[in-house]
Amino acid sequence: MSGIFTDLRNEFSKANNAVVKLILLNVLVFVSVIVLRVFFFYGNYANVYAEIMHNLNLSAAFQSFIYKPWTLLTNFFIHEGIWHILFNMLFLYWFGRLLEEYLGSRRLIGLYILGGLAGGTVFLLIYNLLPYFGNQLSSATLVGASGAIFAVIVGAATLLPDYTFFLLFIGPVRIKYIAAFYILLSMVELVGPNAGGNLAHLAGALIGFGFIKALKNGHDWGMPIYAIGHFFSLLLSSQTTTRVPQRARTTAASNKRQFNTFNSETPTAVSTPTQDEVDTILDKISRSGYESLSREEKQKLYKASQ
Repeated sequence: MSGIFTDLRNEFSKANNAVVKLILLNVLVFVSVIVLRVFFFYGNYANVYAEIMHNLNLSAAFQSFIYKPWTLLTNFFIHEGIWHILFNMLFLYWFGRLLEEYLGSRRLIGLYILGGLAGGTVFLLIYNLLPYFGNQLSSATLVGASGAIFAVIVGAATLLPDYTFFLLFIGPVRIKYIAAFYILLSMVELVGPNAGGNLAHLAGALIGFGFIKALKNGHDWGMPIYAIGHFFSLLLSSQTTTRVPQRARTTAASNKRQFNTFNSETPTAVSTPTQDEVDTILDKISRSGYESLSREEKQKLYKASQ
């Protein structure tokens, strides 16, 4: 068991590893919820478990949200069904890896959080503004990372529309068609038992599209997220420094960078490549394929396409 915790600690300590960190965080929360559910069920305290989930899921009732504003964030890290988290994490892995390669870990995390927040915000607004949902306010809740995942899916499809995935039993499909299919599916299911979830999907998709378009125009929507992450990184670093002896502070400062999730890299540091560099990268693709490119070469290729 100690080996598992060691592996988890090693993964969280790596830089430029946002996809794996987000997946691990979602899985750890999911396992914790399952353990709590079993513990309270057999302890005959099911009401305690229900109260915990009530304080993590996002309620459609605005009066409830006022007293639990943190649920706008916590709801998209909670999954109660195995298939729900499985498909969400698979999509995060497939599409998130593309965004991380081109834009870096910091921007992937920023997009993920913005998509989740947008999904929750639209869910609240629609349920409280449209009379159609009036009789569901007391019972409707939003749970799951689907809004954040749709932001990542559509973000990747907007950035690299002709990138191809090979799907089982189907063959090569460009990711813009995969994204379009799931957007259409969510629109079809807007009238149904999971209307709130599908509203979150579409809100996340809109954020993913806008995030990439704005980025290409020189505007980064994720700046507030990066700033908050940087603040907490500095806060944690200062707390750590006060606990270590003077002779150990130099070593701690040198290792601090690897624990900084939001500032582990600076995607904008990649300079605009020359035509010779672009030709060299294209020659490498023709010889060995796209997957042979390094992270820096992929980012340079994207920079040249802007």
